[in-house]
Amino acid sequence: MAQFDMPLPDLERYAPEIEEPDDFDDFWAGTLAEARTFDAAPAVERVDTGLTQVLVDDVTFPGFGGHPVKAWLTRPAHADGDLPVVVEYLGYGGGRGLPYDHLQWAAAGYAHLVMDTRGQGSGWGAGGGTPDPVGSGPASPGFMTRGVLDPHEHYYRRVFTDGVRAVDAVRAIAGLDPERVAVTGGSQGGGITIAVAGLVPDVVAAMPDVPFLCHYRRAVSITDAMPYGEITKYLSVHRGPEVEAQVWRTFSYLDGVSFARRARTPGLFSTALMDATCPPSTVYAAYNGWAAGQADVAREIDVYPYNMHEGGGDYRFPRKLEWLGATL
Repeated sequence: MAQFDMPLPDLERYAPEIEEPDDFDDFWAGTLAEARTFDAAPAVERVDTGLTQVLVDDVTFPGFGGHPVKAWLTRPAHADGDLPVVVEYLGYGGGRGLPYDHLQWAAAGYAHLVMDTRGQGSGWGAGGGTPDPVGSGPASPGFMTRGVLDPHEHYYRRVFTDGVRAVDAVRAIAGLDPERVAVTGGSQGGGITIAVAGLVPDVVAAMPDVPFLCHYRRAVSITDAMPYGEITKYLSVHRGPEVEAQVWRTFSYLDGVSFARRARTPGLFSTALMDATCPPSTVYAAYNGWAAGQADVAREIDVYPYNMHEGGGDYRFPRKLEWLGATL
């Protein structure tokens, strides 16, 4: 794969106008208010893993519609005081796996909650434990077009709400500092990170890596890679201007560019210039819109010129650890 998107100087200036519905804020305020009527405390069950330096809890919290969402919570075994928390969202098709997969943040002195993505967990990794009990109309295989003709029914309305409720959950768990909650994730997890930062502007930091779910129209126009290709496939079958208009209207409520503009917390992004899965122009569209009009909100982006969707890979953790420590 060669660099296929805009030259880097153009990316650094890329701030597209996107379609944003007039009721975007009302839509999400109503969605979250409804979700928070299911105000049960998160269930936290200690798990004996054989680890001596890390405590592991199996967490279940109410997400969209009060549906139970699973997560692993890890933290240092001998911590004093309330810990800062990193909430992590996962890439497309993955599940929370096993707690042994998620030890880095606890080893660095943080509490770490990794959230299952409803209905996913069978594409890679060690599985997930959270179903999506909500049905769908006709859709192409995958998750992108589930409920695509109505923003109220779309799959990512539920997932983004789950992401917000994960932050609500850690703020209710003893031993965790509700004032120091950061969010992070890669690819799909990066897109969820951006959405949550836009919907919960008092998180202390957001760290989206090679984020998905941003500037959908641009992505579909320049890449045929999945998962954006699911949208292309759907529109190739369900033809006609009325269907197309409705599809883009639905995605206008779910676009990371709109959420990024509403963020009010420092952001650390990454992108890769050979990434056909999440093209760099779609990442920059969100990055350049981050905390729109708020010049005092810090943002940084790390660019990997010779990488594809793996981006910075394992190099990201020490970079994020350093940046988050400085931010806190």
